Amino acid sequence: MVMFSLNQIPMLKRILSASLVSLIPSVASLISLEVFSPAALAQPPAASVETKLKVPSSMNYAPFNINRYLKIPPNFSIAVYARINKARFMAVAPNGDLLVSQPSGNKVLIVRPNGSKDPIISDFVTGLRKPHDIVFHKINNTTYVYISETHQINRFIYNSGDLTAKNRQIVVTGLPDSSTSELKGAYGHELKNIALDANHKLYVSIASTCNACKEDTISNPVRGAVYQYNADGSNRRLFAQGLRNAEGLAFLPNTNDLWVVVNNRDNIAYPFNDGSGNYGKIIPSYVDNHPPEEFTRVRDGGNYGWPFCNPNPDTSNGVNNMPFDRDYEFNANGKVNCNAMDRINKGIQAHSAPLGLTFLQNTNFPSQYSNGAVAGLHGSWNRQKKTGYKIAYFPWNNSTKAPEQEMDLVNGWLVAGTQEIWGRPVDMVVDQQGNLLISDDYSGTIYKLSYTPSAKVVQVYRDANFAGSSQSFPTTPGVYKANQGDLKVVGNDTISSLSVPPGTVVRVCQHETGGRCREFSAGDYKSVGADLDNIISFIEVK
Repeated sequence: MVMFSLNQIPMLKRILSASLVSLIPSVASLISLEVFSPAALAQPPAASVETKLKVPSSMNYAPFNINRYLKIPPNFSIAVYARINKARFMAVAPNGDLLVSQPSGNKVLIVRPNGSKDPIISDFVTGLRKPHDIVFHKINNTTYVYISETHQINRFIYNSGDLTAKNRQIVVTGLPDSSTSELKGAYGHELKNIALDANHKLYVSIASTCNACKEDTISNPVRGAVYQYNADGSNRRLFAQGLRNAEGLAFLPNTNDLWVVVNNRDNIAYPFNDGSGNYGKIIPSYVDNHPPEEFTRVRDGGNYGWPFCNPNPDTSNGVNNMPFDRDYEFNANGKVNCNAMDRINKGIQAHSAPLGLTFLQNTNFPSQYSNGAVAGLHGSWNRQKKTGYKIAYFPWNNSTKAPEQEMDLVNGWLVAGTQEIWGRPVDMVVDQQGNLLISDDYSGTIYKLSYTPSAKVVQVYRDANFAGSSQSFPTTPGVYKANQGDLKVVGNDTISSLSVPPGTVVRVCQHETGGRCREFSAGDYKSVGADLDNIISFIEVK
């Protein structure tokens, strides 16, 4: 009935369909807990456990002068690690120290572990112009730390344990910011973000000056674009354009595939002359869900549409590989061919404001989470109902090399059922212990998200992808056989996936007397029985 009525009212369909699409991740997470099917259970548990935030007594000033709660997945914990006013982007040094940018203070700080005590925080470099992104990169035997300013990119030679920046080199100059004469002090997105690839190429995101404007597409350098340089700043060239404000830049591990998250435009006019009478008008219910924010792979020479073409989440594709609509303000006549633009891989709820982007392959999280990416959704300012204010997780499809369905990894900075905000996540990095550090420029906080299983056990599952009935075994040495009834809970001869805690090795065999066997060290294995004819009747915990 609902779908029939929507199809009779084109405008209403377009306004509401994105709202319906935005509900899919939450619904899918609920389904995955109820329906025992491989497709549903491939999605790991989302943020579902409301957890009291652990706050050291020395850091319990506002907003932590009252108890605060965040939702995280089962078997995770979260705590306040440090307090840094208006903390933005971060990078972990080779020795484990943490660098944090503070554009409002024109400096970068260093945060050093201090055993069980509060970390030691001091200035790493001061006197910069709104420093933002930070990247460590090794070339031959020299490690550099790259730091972006609004008007230039610096690099400093880094030696393990350095407490201050040394041997500064300015590698890129002349980047546009509010001091650029033609802009007359007006630059809406002047902070710069950077990345370096395995071939020592430097990528610089030059965001737009405006919400949407043609001037940025013909400026020199082009704005709303990504430029590529050699690591020393030479050989500048336009790499990709049509990216309004790409703040999170990251390379898919073990590839040179550049991925970005993009803040898309605001106050979009209704672009369809469909007889609704709303053509060219600003309709709040349409603006709420259009255009989506963007999570996409960036190719050399790509054009991603802004400001002439906007991704449409209302087709059968949903938020995947979205076609474009003409922008009413700048391309109503279709002079710019939207069909020629590079489609966006994945849409994110409009106005969520994704900032940091990080791949999780180096965490100590279970494999359901460690093969994917997270984006910090800073949160909306111009939507009727607030959205964002969370860490979104995207499982990765290794076959398509693309993100799958979005789910919440951490939420609660926007208090459920209210419009109260007490935090706005920005960036995420993985520390040397495999924890995820999260910056928050609203409360001035660095959080630590850790995987903390309640007990060390070997967990076996009847089906692949950790589905079906399961059974746990202690990590103390022992042998368990089907013919003795040791495996009756999970089902004899049917074990298909396995989780092994750190410090433990498990051997599984086809038959009680041996047959083909495999050993598994610490980790999560979603399909262990394929080469054992899916018959496992013997488990040995070593």
